[in-house]
Amino acid sequence: MELLLVWILNAVALLIVAYILPGITVASFGSALIAALVLGLLNTLVKPVLILLTLPITIITLGLFLLVLNALVFWFAGSVLKGFQVNGFWWAVLGAVVYSIVSGLLSRLLTS
Repeated sequence: MELLLVWILNAVALLIVAYILPGITVASFGSALIAALVLGLLNTLVKPVLILLTLPITIITLGLFLLVLNALVFWFAGSVLKGFQVNGFWWAVLGAVVYSIVSGLLSRLLTS
């Protein structure tokens, strides 16, 4: 049950990000649900492999390259899905940061 609530809160976080940032669009709540699911799957399956492959550059940049990886995963999800669009790399960087913050704040609602 908690997993379902986290999924819905992540979809709401995507809608908030799309409302705040003009370079990111989400067509509907259904599109946000699908995008949240795809982002969750990408972060679970693909991102650890990318982190392992880019470990030397991540160490050299003192972890700042992880922001680039987050943005690339966010941008990739926006390019694959129809109802979720990211209009460039810098919007992906900003969107990934805002999405992480909003998602983290919303997930605190579950622990309170």
